[in-house]
Amino acid sequence: MEERGDMTMDAELLAGRFLEHRGQLRAVAYRMLGSLAEAEDAVQEAWLRLGRTDTDEIRNLGGWLTTVVGRVCLDMLRSRTARREQPIDETFVPDPVIRPLTSVDPEQEVLEADSVGLALLIVLETLEPAERLAFVLHDMFAVPFDDIAPIVERSPAATRQLASRARRRVQGATPAADPDLGRQRKVLEAFLAASRGGDFEALVALLHPDVVLRVDSGALVRGAAASKVVRGARTVAEQALTFRQFAESAWLALVNGTVGMVTTPEGRPLSVMAVTVADGRITEMYILADPERLDRLDLTAEEN
Repeated sequence: MEERGDMTMDAELLAGRFLEHRGQLRAVAYRMLGSLAEAEDAVQEAWLRLGRTDTDEIRNLGGWLTTVVGRVCLDMLRSRTARREQPIDETFVPDPVIRPLTSVDPEQEVLEADSVGLALLIVLETLEPAERLAFVLHDMFAVPFDDIAPIVERSPAATRQLASRARRRVQGATPAADPDLGRQRKVLEAFLAASRGGDFEALVALLHPDVVLRVDSGALVRGAAASKVVRGARTVAEQALTFRQFAESAWLALVNGTVGMVTTPEGRPLSVMAVTVADGRITEMYILADPERLDRLDLTAEEN
């Protein structure tokens, strides 16, 4: 009986130590996969592998778990790439993380950092799996190249080159953004007011002339709800007026750490919108309108 009690204590202790690292592991997996559901699967797989491992051999549990999650995510990305017959569609929008504007849950701060904005996640989707892993683990979580190299089956020097190539892609493709939440909110409130009022010229004034709107409706293809990429202030403003009837049910929230908008007519999620704001105008808009993915999101952020 005493031996069984010791084993239970050991298991409980291990579970407690795992939970201490779970937030960061989920953040790593989310950056790697762009999918909240797949990130949870990757973290769960890391827990299962920990249970099959002699923990006496692990000197740094956090580092060990991070590399295991990285390896699991790399396998998932490679499998995803192998199944994909064509390059990722330019309408793709990753799963957003939604929180109230009024407060930030301390346990979510790592996940919500501005370094994981939807714009960056979209760029990460264009990288090769090994490049994405090297960049995410090294540049975002400071994992040494010596620890990443065995995962991608390359030398540390070659792994460094993977991260360097990814870094150049990210820096060249990620739009400049105003980090101030107050200024972001002012622009989004004005945009929402103009949408509700049907003020076309006010909408145009809030949009950069070269604004890009990306709408991901998943498999849903019907009329205005179809996935699309729209460019130009006047064309995007016209699209915004198309959804004027839903503007009354829209409310502001933090979407991946920046001010965005959630639309829930009759209490059901219709869309989540994130934007990039620079110099007081919207330069990028990302709308997730895929019903299946929206139903899986946590939309408990209080309306503001």
